[in-house]
Amino acid sequence: MKQILTLIFAVLAGTGAFAQQRPWTLADCVRHALESNLSIQQSELTVEQRDIALNTAQGRRLPGVSASSSQNFSFGRGLTADNTYANTNTTSTSFSLGGDIPIFQGGQITNNIAMSKLDLQAATADLEKAKDDISVAVAQAYVQILYDQEILDVALNQVTIDSLQVERLREMERQGKVSYSEVSAQEASLAQSRLSATQARGNLQLAVLELTQLLELPSPEGFSVARPDPAALRAGLLMNPEQIYAEAVGVKAKVRAEELRLDYADMGIKQAKAGFLPSLSLSGGIGTNFYTSSGYPHANFQDQLKNNFSQYVGLSLSIPIFSRFSTRNDVRNAQLNRRNQELQLESVKKSLYKEIQQAYYNAVNSQKKLESSEAAARSAEDAFALMSAKYEGGKANITEFNESKNRYLEAESNFLQARYEYLYQSKILDFYRGVELDF
Repeated sequence: MKQILTLIFAVLAGTGAFAQQRPWTLADCVRHALESNLSIQQSELTVEQRDIALNTAQGRRLPGVSASSSQNFSFGRGLTADNTYANTNTTSTSFSLGGDIPIFQGGQITNNIAMSKLDLQAATADLEKAKDDISVAVAQAYVQILYDQEILDVALNQVTIDSLQVERLREMERQGKVSYSEVSAQEASLAQSRLSATQARGNLQLAVLELTQLLELPSPEGFSVARPDPAALRAGLLMNPEQIYAEAVGVKAKVRAEELRLDYADMGIKQAKAGFLPSLSLSGGIGTNFYTSSGYPHANFQDQLKNNFSQYVGLSLSIPIFSRFSTRNDVRNAQLNRRNQELQLESVKKSLYKEIQQAYYNAVNSQKKLESSEAAARSAEDAFALMSAKYEGGKANITEFNESKNRYLEAESNFLQARYEYLYQSKILDFYRGVELDF
């Protein structure tokens, strides 16, 4: 019996200490997910698209330059230079180079550039939000694996203990010291332990599969996670929700994205009002041509290009007078968009505060659960040690022994789960404050 007790306490004290090949830390998992997740890659492409749109908006300040050339052939009866009609064949070749530059467009170009910059910044913030979301999902799946590993370890330990106890009782039955009913009761306990171990192993496999899918790994085979140092899982002081929110609202990407979109809506109002203002542009160009007509003399190609060379420059002013209320309605819509964005920003902030409140109280509850479950586990351990002594002395039967053992194993399992639950909840609170997820 002393050997069995020693085994029970040793295996439970060493839960989680088995070796793993190439274990992934939480930081490894988060880093790999950020590099491989398809949603994040799509968000990165969106950022690149917004950067191209900004470059296009900035390019509108530059002059537009275009060149053209044409070649025409004319056959049959036509008007001649002396204002008579005759059957002639004519050819004409022309070349031109022109350009225009916007001088004043009512501020539309400036506003469009500013809006494109804000759009790029908002897309970048959306990318950071996507990274935050996948990081939280990875952390949750990672901790679930830790939960299930602890449960499986406890279940396997219980199988080992029950197996040894069955062998011991069978030997005692052969010596006539115990009845067959006691052996049967212990064999039933062993069967239940094996069932619990099978269920725990299945839950662990599903948890590993979920995490490897988040990491976009081709298969969960060979994947394992590193268990954190139990000494780092002790309960500590928690900041109150107001303090956490005050830090979170200044660093969380989803808040920053909505703030940028509010600035974008402000610029949208300016852009709409620019439709009331006149626009002025400068244009200029050069051109020349070559012309021939059958039956009439003509200068050679080089001389005609030189003699027909021409230039032009001009200003174009457009003043809006009445646009069928379209500009006025554009302004009204832009103002409504801004109001809607104000509400969206307020909604995101309130949602963030609610999330922090929930995470805080979850952390508080898990902290209390950790403290109470640890005390319960130590009490159950002491009770099991006493029950084992009574059973060894013949003052307790096998049913009482198994009940005490099961209570101890259950209490130890609850303590292990509470430890990781508190770890996850406390790390989530730190994450809201901008601290990277890691154990």
